[in-house]
Amino acid sequence: MPERILVTGGTGQLGSVVVERLVAAGERVRALSRRRRGGGSVEWVVGDLRSGRGINTALAGCDVVLHCATDYRHEVAMMRTLVEAARWTGNPPHVGYVSIVGVDRVPLGYYAAKLAAEQVLASSGLPHTIQRATQFHSLVRTVLAGAARLPVVPVPRWRFQPVDVRDLAVRLAELAKAEPAGRAPDFGGPEVLAATDLAKAVLAASGRTKRVLPVRLPGALFRAYAEGGNLAPGHTDGVITFRQYLAEQENPVALRYH
Repeated sequence: MPERILVTGGTGQLGSVVVERLVAAGERVRALSRRRRGGGSVEWVVGDLRSGRGINTALAGCDVVLHCATDYRHEVAMMRTLVEAARWTGNPPHVGYVSIVGVDRVPLGYYAAKLAAEQVLASSGLPHTIQRATQFHSLVRTVLAGAARLPVVPVPRWRFQPVDVRDLAVRLAELAKAEPAGRAPDFGGPEVLAATDLAKAVLAASGRTKRVLPVRLPGALFRAYAEGGNLAPGHTDGVITFRQYLAEQENPVALRYH
């Protein structure tokens, strides 16, 4: 019988695409949501990684878990809940965790939480794979869209390597069928681009013409970005470019991150 794959955060930006990819590949998919869902060929289960409610039931009979759920305030606690539940199953599953390139180099609170969650999983004794990816297209677009509403568009002298969630979903589907890899090679978008070029692309996609002003910013966080701590230039794995992603957006300067 084919393996059963549980996707946490099954309704989220990444998780929903991972679910779609796995279903299209004919996999047995169970998806975790905090609210009751239904329909299609997905087995939806209700559970909450923050409280632990329903997690033992969600994991029962699963061979692989793709942990796509994320919550800045509870990232480590959710990983601990998942690890403890996995340990109690009769046959501990292969746990795949989606993290971010630069969590060990960029001093952001969210990155520190992702790194700590990685460490919980790595020390758990469970078969696991940690997949770090560069920033999503949608995040980069949303950050630049806010600046694009100003008369002059200020952008930091940074570079980004945005990746499409659909490309990452392909990688995660591959990892779900592979042997546990521990720390997998980083997964990056197809292009490393200056923030000024990305901002110009957002403006062009929305039919706006404004001056883009590169600025230098002080502090350890900005220095880490300036030094490329968020990049994986040796891993240009994605296929869908930032401009291709923008062309698909009804409103490229919308501020909502989805």
